[in-house]
Amino acid sequence: MQLSVVIPAKNEATRIGETLKRCVDYLRSKKIDYEIIVVDDGSTDETRQETEKFSGQHVKLTPERNNKGKGYSVREGMRASIKDHAMFLDADNSTSIEQLDGFLPHVEHYDLLIASRNLKESTIAIAQPWLRSTLGKAFPLLVRLFAVRGIKDTQCGFKLFNRKAIDEIFSLSRLDRWGFDVELLFIAKRRGFRIKELPVTWKNDAASKLRPFRDALDMFWDLLRIRINSLRGRYR
Repeated sequence: MQLSVVIPAKNEATRIGETLKRCVDYLRSKKIDYEIIVVDDGSTDETRQETEKFSGQHVKLTPERNNKGKGYSVREGMRASIKDHAMFLDADNSTSIEQLDGFLPHVEHYDLLIASRNLKESTIAIAQPWLRSTLGKAFPLLVRLFAVRGIKDTQCGFKLFNRKAIDEIFSLSRLDRWGFDVELLFIAKRRGFRIKELPVTWKNDAASKLRPFRDALDMFWDLLRIRINSLRGRYR
């Protein structure tokens, strides 16, 4: 298998090294033909220096730029990828690269494989605080109402695409921040791609940068933007 792994990172100096080590060790153990693309989203700490320590291990680092958002960074990395399949995962390793074990048997049968924390087979090793958990349960209801039906968890940061899906979906996606996951799945469903949700083991990171109320509001506005973009024909 050929696989590009895209990791968006902003000020992840304390975590990116461990995440990259686990990715490299795992991908080598599976004898996967891989590349890892760390997309620096305007970091002001030592993220670049920590990433550069892995430069001889098929790890690439994007050029310096200002912060533009996670969605922008994922799109940048996926469009720069060159392997037959590409995935993105979070720098905090909340869904670890080892969860790919459950994806590998399905890669030839689906265009998109997405991790889902809301499947009954999934394991939440470290739960979110009550407020984030409550908002996290409410958001899927809005997603089903405004954008994507039939998906239990759109927001888990662990998704794998084949090359055809990458080329079509990421050429049409527009959202730069938290609502980008929903937009990707909206486009995928609109264009008839085969999607499968898979259970994973997930752990909350106490250092998460998510701001519950502000980011929840931003996500809601992104859902409206998806509907507006769709009505204007921007996903055709």
